[in-house]
Amino acid sequence: MSKVKPFVAVVDDDQSVRRAIKRLLRSIGLASETFKTGDEFLDMFNSIPSYRPDCIVLDIQMPGLNGLEVQRRLAGSGIPVIFITAHDETGVREQALAAGAAAYLRKPFNDEVFIKAVRMAINQTPEA
Repeated sequence: MSKVKPFVAVVDDDQSVRRAIKRLLRSIGLASETFKTGDEFLDMFNSIPSYRPDCIVLDIQMPGLNGLEVQRRLAGSGIPVIFITAHDETGVREQALAAGAAAYLRKPFNDEVFIKAVRMAINQTPEA
């Protein structure tokens, strides 16, 4: 029996960032679904019990719920969160990591570092 291909939820209010991450994930064989707000993602997450991404890539600053609030609402779900942000504030970084974030990357991020963070978050072995 083959395992279902892992998929990543990408939550960012910037369409170009969502597109770039989707393309990058596709290049390493991962499926993804994008959302422009935390509210949009949580609506899907809460409405469909079987909707469980293997990892969530979250922007910190978005209209509506910010990334930290989305992370808080996902507490206990066991789904790893990788934060991406253009605004790297020490207090925010510490709060995100203390709440269990798998990684915290500043935009623009290095593609290889991002891929490694995603693979580690979904327990895939990084390829050499």
